[in-house]
Amino acid sequence: QVQLVESGGGLVQAGGSLRLSCVASGGDFKMYDMGWFRQAPGKEREFVAAISWIGGTTYYADSVKGRFTISRDNAKNTVYLQMNSLKPEDTAVYYCAAQIQGEVTAPQSYHYWGQGTQVTVSS
Repeated sequence: QVQLVESGGGLVQAGGSLRLSCVASGGDFKMYDMGWFRQAPGKEREFVAAISWIGGTTYYADSVKGRFTISRDNAKNTVYLQMNSLKPEDTAVYYCAAQIQGEVTAPQSYHYWGQGTQVTVSS
């Protein structure tokens, strides 16, 4: 029903920046809470950031607070993740996800997921 496509991943040196984009189609984008999650090899998928459709309230994991910024452009059906001051431990596959209602920090609350984009941070 809802399709999500991420882009913007790549290789960057520690301290550098990347901006991830996620374009949604097949649904009423402005009504969805949107989240970013990441998963490193051998580890569980973890919450990174989220933004609600109600007033654009944002949420961040402690590990990225102050470095990452989530935003959305409803006219373009797109959610962004601006990542600054990147660290090697940020290396992971990053996924965007959508939900209508639920706990925004819990991956179990999301029903729609993108295919992921690789972010690699070198030291």
